[in-house]
Amino acid sequence: MKIAVVGCGAVGSYYGAKLCRAGQDVSFLLRSDYETVRRNGVKVLSPEGDFQAQPHCVRRPDEIGPVDLVLIGLKTTANDQFEDLLPPLVGKSTAVLTLQNGLGNEEALARLFPPEQVLGGLCFVCLNRIEPGVIRHTEYGSIVIGEFQRSPQPRTHDIASRFRNAGVACKVSENLAQAHWEKLVWNIPFNGLGVAGVAGYEAFQTPTNPASTGRSVTANAPTLTTDKLLGDPRWEPLVLELMLEVIRAATALGFSIPENLADRQIERTRTMGTYKASTLIDFEQGRPLELESLFSEPLRRAQSVGVTAPRLERLCAILQEIRSER
Repeated sequence: MKIAVVGCGAVGSYYGAKLCRAGQDVSFLLRSDYETVRRNGVKVLSPEGDFQAQPHCVRRPDEIGPVDLVLIGLKTTANDQFEDLLPPLVGKSTAVLTLQNGLGNEEALARLFPPEQVLGGLCFVCLNRIEPGVIRHTEYGSIVIGEFQRSPQPRTHDIASRFRNAGVACKVSENLAQAHWEKLVWNIPFNGLGVAGVAGYEAFQTPTNPASTGRSVTANAPTLTTDKLLGDPRWEPLVLELMLEVIRAATALGFSIPENLADRQIERTRTMGTYKASTLIDFEQGRPLELESLFSEPLRRAQSVGVTAPRLERLCAILQEIRSER
């Protein structure tokens, strides 16, 4: 299978390197890391065993041409680049699989390509890019993939099989939209509160300005890793309340997600130790935050079916305020 990886940060590099090591024909579309990865390949540091892979490296998509599978690991803040980066890679039979966070990414792809060519994937993995071409994998690694607005096709199972052959646990979802909401149950509280911690806990106790504590929301305040969120009697209830709001929204939209998923997600997160969610890493490194796909769009969809989500609404306001002050 000829595969192009677009967006070679932690997620794209990790899964692309796994597929490359398994013998797939993998090309990385690179910018800032081009020279390093072309020269040294991708190194993955993992408790499962370190390894190195040498994908084909290019700077422009037309150097690759149409492929069998496009694997998108871009941050959703870069979705405006789809129109420039993807068309040279997509032929009539190309599958376009986005591994991005949140809602609305498949819809963005379906505005450029036939919807039947679009798939989505959800990654359950602890990863960080620690330097150009070097990825630290600490735990998990599975993927759930599914078709956009339709049931799985034979090619869905073929792609899943190739991931499994590369050592990646991969399941096929009968309902991709529901799988997205299930992942949001984790993503919204841990990604959101990790950054919103800089506003202080008091910011969640008032419906007014997030800076109502009398200081800038970004002034000398700590960000919150997962262990801090679950180890603090103030923040842990907020995690649960946000999870339950997401589950209520999903239920109103017609998805069947049990409330005890929240408890199971919390207990699983306790095993992750001091983990920084991706939005927190972006914040600390000064990169744009994925607010639209991870927070604003889920809130809009909840409100569209009459679900009130005061904790999520407050979280969105605080994150918007933090972004505006940077």
